[in-house]
Amino acid sequence: MPQESAGQRLDSFLAGALEHVSRARVQQLISGKKVLVNDAAAKASLKLRGGETITIVGEAQRPPLKAVAEEIALDIVYEDDDLAVVNKPAGMMVHAGAGASDQARNRGTLVNALLHHFASLSRMGGELRPGIVHRLDKETSGLIVVAKNDEAHRKLSAQFAAREVKKKYVALVHGWLKKDSGTIAESISRDRVRRTRMTTRGSGGRAAVTHYRVARRMDTPWGKFSLVDVRIDTGRTHQIRVHLASLGHPVVGDTTYGAPREVKSKSSPLSMKLERNFLHAAELEFKHPGTGKVISLKSELPRELRVFLKALEEPGSVG
Repeated sequence: MPQESAGQRLDSFLAGALEHVSRARVQQLISGKKVLVNDAAAKASLKLRGGETITIVGEAQRPPLKAVAEEIALDIVYEDDDLAVVNKPAGMMVHAGAGASDQARNRGTLVNALLHHFASLSRMGGELRPGIVHRLDKETSGLIVVAKNDEAHRKLSAQFAAREVKKKYVALVHGWLKKDSGTIAESISRDRVRRTRMTTRGSGGRAAVTHYRVARRMDTPWGKFSLVDVRIDTGRTHQIRVHLASLGHPVVGDTTYGAPREVKSKSSPLSMKLERNFLHAAELEFKHPGTGKVISLKSELPRELRVFLKALEEPGSVG
């Protein structure tokens, strides 16, 4: 290594010296003892002196993951030769992340299930995202459309880009919103400190528009809640969750954006916990990419959300 790099940590030096290799990947290589300094395994924190010989054993970059078929049950609510619409359960990722570090993380996703159930899927999303036109967060349930061929994918994507697809979500949030309805038009960017979160407080974010309407205000033994119908014009990462939290009303169960881990009774020591976010993609409407016919589909709240709502309104009932 060059003398001018003396004083740098080993991981910092490699992250800068290796093109197209992330710092996270560098850390994996070092922890896996695949980085040798003067023929000996070294720690990431090693301070370099300059002049050392650094050897990387094996490939610096991971071979790209390819999604594999898995026999996982799917709730298919619509299907034809061009597309399918699936009712995704909460807890299922749509697809493995591009940064997935091993094959174990490329299991149990919606894509794995799709590959098992359908003979063909569009390839526009690449090896990890065949058929995927849009996404839902892992802990969000509901309707998601899947393209079976590239032509259908292109036309559906164009509808999403033009904001022609109508999507309605149902959310339960903490507290009572001040207005019965409204529009949130705050740009969204990645949180600079907590990189798994998004925020409306950053600069240079992407435009995002969310419309909400309060369907029901609930004053329960567990506190006040609002059941809200939500429609979105854009599809930013965590958009509904971030926007509702920005009003001071996080989605129930969404601890990432400020919801408590459990709700507590106001009159007893009882508490209950929802093991997912109370956010459901309940309606989806779009034009068929082949025929132009309007496809309009609905999905009722999953059982666990219906049970939680009932438990909120019944004193002494714990879900």
